[in-house]
Amino acid sequence: MNRIYGNDYLLSTLKNMVSRDKAAHTVMFYGEKGSGKKLLARYYTMLLLCENPIDGEPCGCCTACRNIEAGYHPDVIYPEKSGKLGGYSVETAGSVASDAYVKPNNKTGRKVYIFADCRNFDSRPQNKLLKLIEEPPDYAYFIFTAESKSVFLPTIISRCVCFGTSVCTEDQARQALAEDGHSQEEIRSAVSCFHGNIGMCKSYLFDESIRRKVDLTKSLADSIIRRDEYAMNSAFYTVAKDRNDVNDVFSMLDKLIRDAVVLKKIPDTSGISCFADGAGKLSERLDIYQAARLHRYLEKAKSAVESNVSIPLVLAALCAEIIGTV
Repeated sequence: MNRIYGNDYLLSTLKNMVSRDKAAHTVMFYGEKGSGKKLLARYYTMLLLCENPIDGEPCGCCTACRNIEAGYHPDVIYPEKSGKLGGYSVETAGSVASDAYVKPNNKTGRKVYIFADCRNFDSRPQNKLLKLIEEPPDYAYFIFTAESKSVFLPTIISRCVCFGTSVCTEDQARQALAEDGHSQEEIRSAVSCFHGNIGMCKSYLFDESIRRKVDLTKSLADSIIRRDEYAMNSAFYTVAKDRNDVNDVFSMLDKLIRDAVVLKKIPDTSGISCFADGAGKLSERLDIYQAARLHRYLEKAKSAVESNVSIPLVLAALCAEIIGTV
C-alpha cells in the first residue's frame, strides 16, 4: 500500500493493538479532509485481514492485502450512502446489522465494515447501529471516518476508540508528491495551497474542481478586501448547486480568515490557507473582533447548509453579513 506519512504514534498504536490481539472492534478516525483518514482505515483493515504479516505489518502481497488495496475484498464492506445529503439511511444500518451476523470466509476469520466520510449522519441510523457496535460478533469490526466527531451521537463515540489524524510537514508533502513523479513547479503550487495536507495536495493536482474552489476562495477574499458584495454573491453562485462544494469553500475561507488573525499577531508566521497574499491583505483590514464575527457567520452558514436550508438564501445572507462587518 501507499506509504503513510506522519501520524507515526497512531500507526504504532494500531499495529500494537492487532499484534497483541487487542484490536478494537469499533474505531473512529477523524480529522480534516485530506489528512489520511481513509488511508489509515485501509491500513487498519489490512492489519486485521493480512494473511502473512511481517513484523506486525501488513505484507501487502497476500490475496487479502491485494484485494483490500484494489477495493474488492468480499469481507470488507463499504455501506452504501443515499439521499440528497449523501448520508447513511436507517435501511442501510439495518442491512449492516443483519449482515454482520453472517460469518466471513477468509483465513483470519474477520469481517470489516467501513463507514467512510461520515458527514451527514442522521441519529436514526446511528441508533440502529448502537446495539451492534456495543455487542458485536467476535469477528466483526467497524471503522468510521469523519472530519469531526461532532457528527456522531455521544453514545456512538463512547463505544469507539477514537483517533484524531493530523497533517504532515510541508517537507513530507513535497517528498510524497515527488515520489509520485510530480514536477517541482506542480509541487510548489500544491504545497503553497494545502501545505502539509498530502491528500489535498494530490487532489489539487488531479482534480480540476479543487483548483476551481481554490480560485473561488481567492476571489471571495478579494471581494471582502474590496467590500464588493455583488462580486461575492456572483462568486458564490458558481458552487450554489452542491452542498459539499459550498462547505469546502466555507472551510477554505475560514482558514484564510484564521491566517489573517495570526498574521496580525505574528507577521512572519506561515499559514494554513490557500492564499497567503490574501491573508496578508485581510490582516490589514480586519481586527480580531471582526475576524471572530466572520468565523461565526461561516459556521452558522455551514450549519444551515447541512440542515437543508436553501443554499442561495444562505449565501445571500452570508454575503450581507460579511460586508456589513468589514
